Amino acid sequence: MKNIVVYGASSARIDQEFIEAGVETGRSIARAGFGLVCGGGKFGMMGAAIDGCIEAGGRAVGVLPEFMDNRGWAHPALIEKIVTPDMHSRKARMLGLASGVIALAGGIGTFEELLEALTWRKLGLWQGEIVILNTRGYYNPLDAQLREAEDLLFGHADYSLTADPAEAVAIIAGACPA
Repeated sequence: MKNIVVYGASSARIDQEFIEAGVETGRSIARAGFGLVCGGGKFGMMGAAIDGCIEAGGRAVGVLPEFMDNRGWAHPALIEKIVTPDMHSRKARMLGLASGVIALAGGIGTFEELLEALTWRKLGLWQGEIVILNTRGYYNPLDAQLREAEDLLFGHADYSLTADPAEAVAIIAGACPA
């Protein structure tokens, strides 16, 4: 089975519109026949994506560094939990399992994961598709910054941008069918 990595906030305090986007992303991944790989947390966008995937009959795998697992942060419905020694190996393991990435709304951790995936793709270290889910225009400023970097010849970031979870999955499925 091919997998889609989902990056997103782990905060339980975010607006319901973002949570719903996470649930629908998980559902769309399962319906398209992909497995979901994420940071494995039980709250926020990660937890919502796992919930949606499991609800739709899909397979959700969580990749957690040991310190997070020791704190009990793992979602209880994960089909598989992979524990890594640290954050660096967590990110490498997640991308190693993935045919594509969908970045949901999130904070600095999500930004860091997304930018690392974009960098790996740019350097040819990973060939999957990257889709940014732009719920409520959340990623408009980052999209503008990446376009500005391209305009000033600092480099091109290869990604797609959509506000529709089903379209995000379809973009990945079009490049790498489940």
